[in-house]
Amino acid sequence: MSRLIGYWGKLCAFLLISIVLILIGFILIKGLPTLEQPLFFGDTAPLAAMMGLQPVWEGIWPACVGTLTVVLCAVSLASVPGIASGIWLASAPDKPAQKVFGLAVDILAGIPSILMGLFGFSLILLLRGSFFPQANASLLLASFCLALLILPYIACATQNALSCLSKQLSVTGAALGMTQWQVTYRLLLPQASSGIMSGLMLAIGRAAEDTAVIMLTGAVANAGLPGGLLQRFEALPFTIFYYSAQYQSQQELNMAFGAALVLLTLTSIIFTLLAAIVSRRNRNIFGSAKSIKKESIC
Repeated sequence: MSRLIGYWGKLCAFLLISIVLILIGFILIKGLPTLEQPLFFGDTAPLAAMMGLQPVWEGIWPACVGTLTVVLCAVSLASVPGIASGIWLASAPDKPAQKVFGLAVDILAGIPSILMGLFGFSLILLLRGSFFPQANASLLLASFCLALLILPYIACATQNALSCLSKQLSVTGAALGMTQWQVTYRLLLPQASSGIMSGLMLAIGRAAEDTAVIMLTGAVANAGLPGGLLQRFEALPFTIFYYSAQYQSQQELNMAFGAALVLLTLTSIIFTLLAAIVSRRNRNIFGSAKSIKKESIC
């Protein structure tokens, strides 16, 4: 029975890896031939398009900038509350308040993205009918709704990373006269940085690929480069949906594959950078720990 379970696990892993490789290969085959200047800038001069001097009507450059902007804003809004929530949940997981809050975080993590988009759209209607009649779909609203969507990932990753640490770290910090905040900031968070960064990577991936939220809260076609937090914007997920659902020619469908490949490349670059930061930080932590150990031995 144990061998059968082992073989079944290997088969499932093989199938999963094979499906992922097939999907990536299909996107590469369809998208690589389109990776040319017209895909990004259309008929506009590249320098003028990147500087915002001329609008880009038939390229995905504004969508690339809009995607990076909305992801950066969403992660910025969700990082501090998410990490703080994870710290609070890990500090005393058996208290009733923490249990109720943990259940709320789990429920928020299971909310479909379309419901979060409808929440953002309803928020616009509420603001228009109350004290802000000029409220409209915008980059800020899309970032806020995406932040609510990815906040549970950061909170759960922080809680799990802190819960896996040895209790001796807290005891040692308290024995050295540190306060609870100092123990958390100087001892626990540096040791749990790898797990927290993993949660941030999941959050960035979720924010970068989501279409339903931004479609209802601010993303449109041909909006140009983001002009401000209260303006509409373009994004790669919406561009992919727009071209693939309403294409009139094979060229527009190929542009959808090219946009999908660009989105995959952007997220891969972000993940690689974050992984490099985590790896370098871990080497620094282990190196300092070894030096401290050598000094204590001497």
